[in-house]
Amino acid sequence: MKIVHTINELQSELSALTAQGKMVGLVPTMGALHAGHASLVKRCVKENDVTVVSVFVNPTQFNDKNDLIKYPRTLDADCKLLEANGCSFVFAPSVEEMYPQPDTRQFSFAPLDTVMEGAFRPGHFNGVAQIVSKLFYAVKPNRAYFGEKDFQQLAIIREMTKQLNLDIEIVGCPIVREVDGLALSSRNSLLSAEEREIALKISQTLFKSRTFAADHSVSETIRFVEESIAAEQGLRLEYFKIVDGYTLQDLKDWADTNYAVGCITVFCGQVRLIDNIKYKEI
Repeated sequence: MKIVHTINELQSELSALTAQGKMVGLVPTMGALHAGHASLVKRCVKENDVTVVSVFVNPTQFNDKNDLIKYPRTLDADCKLLEANGCSFVFAPSVEEMYPQPDTRQFSFAPLDTVMEGAFRPGHFNGVAQIVSKLFYAVKPNRAYFGEKDFQQLAIIREMTKQLNLDIEIVGCPIVREVDGLALSSRNSLLSAEEREIALKISQTLFKSRTFAADHSVSETIRFVEESIAAEQGLRLEYFKIVDGYTLQDLKDWADTNYAVGCITVFCGQVRLIDNIKYKEI
């Protein structure tokens, strides 16, 4: 495994391989890697000849400067995990390398980016599109891998790829959970032991809501989740939405789609956690 820090060095390494017809897969990350990221890397290694993993905490997608400062940075540990899982190249650029000048591009993915995270984190998805498109241009992968925990982000990256007319297959990978059900997240490392226990209520509520939804309406299921989270001291619900998995728009009736997804964001103490669950899927 090689660690590279500049786009020129990365492209020099990759050009020799792609000239041989090698397939390149990319796993974009912000570091603080865990078993969820490892699952993306393993799939990428299995499906491609060359696996590139980017490790870059992207400043343009943080609308809260404190969140950017607090975000965990663990490059040495990340590289050990990546090497153990068959990664070919780690691309760990500086902010100056990725943004030699300010990126003034403005993307629009409406209505995908106007709801949920888009409503609560203005500018977030524009920053995501900026960095992911830069990575796509730098690496020129055949495939790129993203986790379904960031369900809205995955939908927006698919749309961005279409808008930019990029010949890249976007591969969504299932949520990886701890044995007790908590969705793996880099932010989990910021939870105290007590908060870690409280955070379990999020996934437990979602699992229960899937059973509840079998004989209740969409609105009743939303209320069930909202009330369950509100009853747990230490959790503060930012939003829970049940949406059409294709359009991300609020669902009124289960019969209106064959792809229904519940998306939730909850503060556990000061840590913002997201999760989702599928109620209907083809």
